[in-house]
Amino acid sequence: MTDVDRQIARSAELLERTNERHRAGMVRKQRADGIGQRITRIAIADGAILLAAIIFAIVIGPLGLLGAVGVMALMIATTIALAVLPGAPAPTPEKLREVPLKALPAQTERWLSTQRAALPAPAITLIDQIIVRLETLSPQLATLDENELAATEVRKLVGEQLPEFIKGYTRVPPELRRTERNGSTPDAQLLDGLRLIESQIGEMTTQLAEGDLDQLATRGRFLEIKYRGDETQG
Repeated sequence: MTDVDRQIARSAELLERTNERHRAGMVRKQRADGIGQRITRIAIADGAILLAAIIFAIVIGPLGLLGAVGVMALMIATTIALAVLPGAPAPTPEKLREVPLKALPAQTERWLSTQRAALPAPAITLIDQIIVRLETLSPQLATLDENELAATEVRKLVGEQLPEFIKGYTRVPPELRRTERNGSTPDAQLLDGLRLIESQIGEMTTQLAEGDLDQLATRGRFLEIKYRGDETQG
């Protein structure tokens, strides 16, 4: 093995370790998000039970010892049930078409996370990159009008074309995914398509940010003219 080959091997090993750390971080984030959602649901449910008990005591009369024990038992049972029962299932590709635009990146991330087991390792790395892109895109969609052309393009790419593309790959029998046909294999087509989608999401993010950057530059020029002009006059 030449020095160049060894350097390439070391670089590939470093890249793989970096990808593994990134994937581990994504898993930890998803677990933390899931725990946070469960805690929120438990707090809301227990709060509703407690509020109902207070209203009952005010309108009807004191609960008494037996009633208080019943309320506590109900709160404990609700807490255990919500902590143990599985959370809401990830949306289906059909549901992604109906998700509000500002929630689309997060819901698409949830769906992508359910597809990892069906994808080859190189594709999982690209999925992680797409998820990072979606996290960057999400705040920009919060203020974007659903009727704007940019919103339509984002919904088409993220909510329709991306899920349909991955579904198309998973329908190919595993034994045929590395079989070359018309100069390419399904595995290679999957990677090429995911790279293109990741790049397109990045371009959309940049285009949406340009409006904010232009507005910031305009405000900066206004402040410069206003306050530096005042200093000159003073």
